[in-house]
Amino acid sequence: MAKDPDAALRAFARRFEPNLVERMLAHVLPKTAQRLHRGRMQFEMQASIGRGIGGYVGARRDRAATAEWQPGGGSASSDILPDLPMLRDRSRDQVRNAPVATGALNTEVTHVVGTGLSYTPAIDAARLGITEDSAREWTAGTKARFKAWAESTDCHLQRQLDFYGLTDLAYRSWMESGDVFVLTPMIERGGETMLALQVIEADRVCNPRGKFDSDTLQDGVELDPTTGEPVAIHVAKYHPGDFRGQANSWERIAMRADNGRRNVLHLFDSLRPGQVRGVPWFGPILEPLKQLQKWSDAELNAAVVSSIWAVFVEMDHEAFAEIFDDESASRLVNDAQRWSGKMDSGKTINLLPGEKAEMKTPGRPNPQFDPFFQAMMTQIGMTLGVPKEVLMMAFQSSYTAARGAFVMAWRRWNTRRDKVAKMLCQPVLELWLTHDVAEGRIAAPGFFADKVVRAAWCSSMWTGDGPGSVDPLKEVSAAEKRVQLGISTLQAESILHDGQDWEAKQRQRAKEVQLQRRDGTLPQTTPSGAATAPESADNGSDDDTEAPPRRPAAPPAQPMPRAPRPAAPPSR
Repeated sequence: MAKDPDAALRAFARRFEPNLVERMLAHVLPKTAQRLHRGRMQFEMQASIGRGIGGYVGARRDRAATAEWQPGGGSASSDILPDLPMLRDRSRDQVRNAPVATGALNTEVTHVVGTGLSYTPAIDAARLGITEDSAREWTAGTKARFKAWAESTDCHLQRQLDFYGLTDLAYRSWMESGDVFVLTPMIERGGETMLALQVIEADRVCNPRGKFDSDTLQDGVELDPTTGEPVAIHVAKYHPGDFRGQANSWERIAMRADNGRRNVLHLFDSLRPGQVRGVPWFGPILEPLKQLQKWSDAELNAAVVSSIWAVFVEMDHEAFAEIFDDESASRLVNDAQRWSGKMDSGKTINLLPGEKAEMKTPGRPNPQFDPFFQAMMTQIGMTLGVPKEVLMMAFQSSYTAARGAFVMAWRRWNTRRDKVAKMLCQPVLELWLTHDVAEGRIAAPGFFADKVVRAAWCSSMWTGDGPGSVDPLKEVSAAEKRVQLGISTLQAESILHDGQDWEAKQRQRAKEVQLQRRDGTLPQTTPSGAATAPESADNGSDDDTEAPPRRPAAPPAQPMPRAPRPAAPPSR
């Protein structure tokens, strides 16, 4: 029999209808019956709200497990912005002082950014109406020019970091503080106008002079009242945590110039519609991280105490009075009273008469510490998106399990790397390329005439360090099979291996083969496909001793002679 989906709703509605007593009383005292019915309706409504009138148990308020669970229902800004200063401070404190947070952030930055994301133009020659040779020439020239700018500290306003170091700094600050701002001013250096980047920490973007948040200004970000688009940021001259003894000032910087040029790049993870500022990476797990740090410190201190070996000398009153005179006894008593209780290994401690030392074994190391620590690291890894084995850098299981953990982590890192490329690297490239094309240093026909053509000239590929190998032999064999089956390419496998361009490797390999062939060191290939070491005149040895004579080669085998065929019998 099918269950009526509206039965519960009708039963709920019947509770608000007049009952038998109210209907009978309405014929005699209608106003009294009305007041009685209204009071009962209010009571039923309050009780229903308290219980939760829907079908989800998680929304009930009359259950012991959820009775005190009353979360706020604010917007993204009201839930995030009031807590941001404390979240940032506690997140940075954990990164400074907690090994788990420090290691997690270092692992994240190392695998997402590493030595930096390299730029490779990926222009479509057919769409741009140029030949493949012209495209290759343009690609090589543009890549070389961008590399020269990126590897110079001139790309940094403070001239401390190159572009790859700036990427590392920006991403680290993004994860630690929740968001980061990158300014893109054009400055004069060496008689040449060039792009110079400036990384602004999240705390410096705030409301001027402590203004309250409004619909058009939220935590230093100025919003368009119609669309909600960020139109400007307010940057404090000094960090709010600096104590300089002078009043702070703010500078308003438009997100875009009048011609559409991007003056500010805001890097953060938008988790809710209408979110203006980002939340630190460690925000959801700050309390577990702090508690785990306290427990680790307590276990470490207990282990140190248990390792201390000290000797306590006890004596009774009679022996004390007999051994020491009044002056010596007074000095010993004063020294004992000033003792702080600190113990050092190998120390002898004299106790006063009547005192007795009682040593308790702390039972360290605690055998329950490691299993619980592993369980907590599993939960922390789930929140951060990194498997426990990778987070702890301890691969103690099988190859399959270790490989699976690393693949899961690499998916996250690859996703984060793509976000860094789209939010930071690609916009910076477009700003740099636009300026160089405008200055006539790079030829790009139609660049300013058509946005589609401009996007085609700016098309690029950003590659970082490879994931490394757990078992190189197996992974190389798998890559070879993928290429043979046609489901991958040499370019894709090269980038996956170490992040380098295959064409550059091919050119270098061609040079190496040419030199090996010239010097006679090119390995010879056997019929089975295996390479053998080349033979040189001295067998590659620097030893001057005479080599033993070689055994003369055996003559080639001759075919065995056949026995003479018997003569055919004479015909009759």
